[in-house]
Parts: sequence; C-alpha cells; structure tokens
Amino acid sequence: MTVEINNAIALVTGANRGIGRAITEGFLAAGAAKIYTAVRDLSSVNDLIEQYGERIVPVEFDLTRKETVTAAARIATDVNIVVSNAGVVKLASPIEQDMVDGLQFQMERNVYPLINLAQAFGPILKANGGGAFVQMNSLASLKNFLPFTGYSASKAAAYSITQGLHEAWQEQGTQVISVIAGAIKTDMSDSAGMGEGAPPPSLVADGILAALKSGDFFVYPDEAAQGVAEVYAPFAANVLEIAA
Repeated sequence: MTVEINNAIALVTGANRGIGRAITEGFLAAGAAKIYTAVRDLSSVNDLIEQYGERIVPVEFDLTRKETVTAAARIATDVNIVVSNAGVVKLASPIEQDMVDGLQFQMERNVYPLINLAQAFGPILKANGGGAFVQMNSLASLKNFLPFTGYSASKAAAYSITQGLHEAWQEQGTQVISVIAGAIKTDMSDSAGMGEGAPPPSLVADGILAALKSGDFFVYPDEAAQGVAEVYAPFAANVLEIAA
C-alpha cells in the first residue's frame, strides 16, 4: 500500500510546533492540497494560515478531551492521511512515589488519544480509499530509558496499538506507519533535557514522505534510530512479520 502525497488531504495533531509543524510544512511542500491542523489553540496556527492560506484548516484538538476528536472527525471527512503526533513527556522513575500518577498522566495523553483518533478516523480513511495513518512513536517504544520510565511505558503501549492497527486495517487498505525516532530537536525534548545536539524535526517529515511512497511500516528518521533498526530488523521481520 502506498499513498500519493500530491493533492492529499491530511490531519496532523500538534501541528503548531515541533515535529507536527515540520510534518505540516513538509506535506504542503510536497503538494498536499489541505492540512487540518489539530491544535488546542486555534490561533497558534495563524502564521501558517498567513503563509499557506486556505490550505490550512485549524480544528480544535485536545489530548484529554475525546469530544474534540469526535468533532474533528465530523469536520475532516475528506482526509486520506491522519498523523497522530501530539503527545507529552514527564519524568517518572519506577522507584519514585509519583510513578503511578506520572504513568497515568502520560497514558491518558500518549495512548488513549491514539485509540480515539483511530476509531474516529478509521472509517473515514476507509471511505476515502484507504489512505494512511501515521503514529509518532519513539526509541522509547522499544527500550526503557531512565528517568523516563512512564514515558517509555506509554510509548511502548502506543507502539503495540500501532501494530494492531497495521493488522486490523489490512483489509480496508489503510497504510499504517510507525515512526521510531530518537531525540529530535523540539521544545518538548529541550524541556526534557534531550534537545542539545538533536537533529531537526524535518527529518521526521522526510521519513514519513518516503514511507508513504514506499509503503513501509517503519520510519527511522535519525541516526540513533537507524542504528537500532539494523539490529531490530530480524525481530521485526521474524516475530512481528513486518519488514524493518
């Protein structure tokens, strides 16, 4: 399964900054006709509207409010690409007293919205020919990193659900893409102390565009992720039955 980006219509969550913004701008540069920018504050994409005009359509999206996903699905009925990018990170070590609270905080924002998006937009993608669903995962989906145990656990759960979607949507022809990224230069990685020397978010956009063309499930956008991919490939191929 492959998806043509030229004249595509996409919805990107967290499109106002960081990786989401890079994906939005990368899609538009590649010829996408329209991007629904799913953000909490609609005014945060005013500069994108000024630059791209009617190709940008802001819609409200809040990770903790399922009703915003439902409302967005009523508006964006013409999409053929959905990018689940928005998420959070919070320090949560397994030996700290606030671990459960930190894990719950991240599961509610990194996992449940993925399920809500998939259930809301899966029928829309099917009706529009299959299309593609992209989930922003992480090297933390594959390995736990202290002191980000709660984040790693939430990203592992998101990755597991992404695999399930890949299998569940085979029949309806929806390409599922899992982005396995290392630290990328964003405000979120800076606040978590991982931003120094990190590569730009444009690498993620480039990787997704390449996967849409090739039909690949995995995107390993940065050097750290590509190094892991070399040793992860046999497991992915033989156990997950997905080429890495």
